[in-house]
Amino acid sequence: MNDIATAAELSAKDFTSDQEIRWCPGCGDYAIVKSVRKTLAEIGTPTENVVFVSGIGCAARFPYYMATYGFHTIHGRAPTIATGVKLANPELDVWVVGGDGDMLSIGGNHTLHALRRNVDLNILLFNNEIYGLTKGQYSPTSREGTQSPSTPMGSVDHPVSATSFALGAGARFVARSIDTDQKHMPEVLKRAHAHKGASFVEIFQNCIVYNDGAFADFAEKKAAADTQLHVAHGEPLVFGAERNRGIRINHDILELEVVSIGENGVTLDDILVHDETNLTLAGWLARMETPEFPVAIGVLYCDPQESYEAAVWRQVEEAKKKSPAKGLNSLLQSGHTWTVEPH
Repeated sequence: MNDIATAAELSAKDFTSDQEIRWCPGCGDYAIVKSVRKTLAEIGTPTENVVFVSGIGCAARFPYYMATYGFHTIHGRAPTIATGVKLANPELDVWVVGGDGDMLSIGGNHTLHALRRNVDLNILLFNNEIYGLTKGQYSPTSREGTQSPSTPMGSVDHPVSATSFALGAGARFVARSIDTDQKHMPEVLKRAHAHKGASFVEIFQNCIVYNDGAFADFAEKKAAADTQLHVAHGEPLVFGAERNRGIRINHDILELEVVSIGENGVTLDDILVHDETNLTLAGWLARMETPEFPVAIGVLYCDPQESYEAAVWRQVEEAKKKSPAKGLNSLLQSGHTWTVEPH
């Protein structure tokens, strides 16, 4: 990265543009933009070295509200444009913002390739389980039975899990947070930024108009202690208001199960310890759903490897050393050339 300012030199206001925010009152996106501004100020990257790239949808308005560089691109193509930005200037901090419809439907293939290539992008997927901008049609993440203008009798589609998709695509960093958790989200965003390679963060975001309360079963504060599992590397997978419930492997069926510590001979030693480098464990955690399980929140998986643009630029430098060409003109005139003579 270019020279990094100290946190004292920047504030959230420095990342706030002069544009009026035009999301619906009460939209979860307000909380997300607040967290992102706060996080960027704490990271300290100068505003001129930050780029936000979005596709189409409510979330796609994000670049307008950030006092950084930005691209509001076309439906589903934000990861592609962002890949080009990062390849052209690897020194930039590049953030990709999109909704579940934008990034998992029309843009599903582009999201997949950005993840499998491991381009050093911070990908934020705002999951509200609905198409908000186009007035409430069901999306790839909508739950079975979701009633919408396009599914008036209830959706019969089986929804895609955003985090399972990311893991299956080969993402090296996968995490989750919740729009209203202003303490947790900045910490996840800072982890995502520190990761060199593609980082994928699913943010559960409430659409107050078309899918209000979609995550109430685990996101509301009164239920959070018993329905959220906050994972931390090296810590046991324990949850509950009294921290007396945990996750262990049922070895008879090789699946996870919820147990109560102190009952039926279960002790803390029986509880799984989170290892964020374990892909199998991350897959299990990504598939946990209420009411049978708590929803896993935090960094599910982090196992870095060389990023795409770093490998590309390494090849470029190696080619420069081997090539006798000293510039574009000499390169064009080297190798097999010919002269066209006039008749």
